Amino acid sequence: MTVQQEAGSGTDTGVPLEVWIDQDLCTGDGICAQYAPEVFELDIDGLAYVKGAGDELLQAPGASTPVPLPLLTDVVASAEECPGDCIHVRRVSDRVEVYGPDAE
Repeated sequence: MTVQQEAGSGTDTGVPLEVWIDQDLCTGDGICAQYAPEVFELDIDGLAYVKGAGDELLQAPGASTPVPLPLLTDVVASAEECPGDCIHVRRVSDRVEVYGPDAE
């Protein structure tokens, strides 16, 4: 099963997903920004943040951004490879984490 098919908890219905970073756990390695620079960026404080519309860094605690389907594989790889286990990908509809440290 591909990552795209897994999106939305095992279906290929294109369930909208969002991603957020727990900066308290971020190690600043920048792996996420390497995998998905369209979604993640390191700020001057050395921590990673998600980007919103117009590439604006979303710095509020728990700020999330939609995961574009073409970038889903890269965002999931970021969550899986993150040494700080701080990247969380969840369904928008019920906020259940589908990738990341709290995924079931």
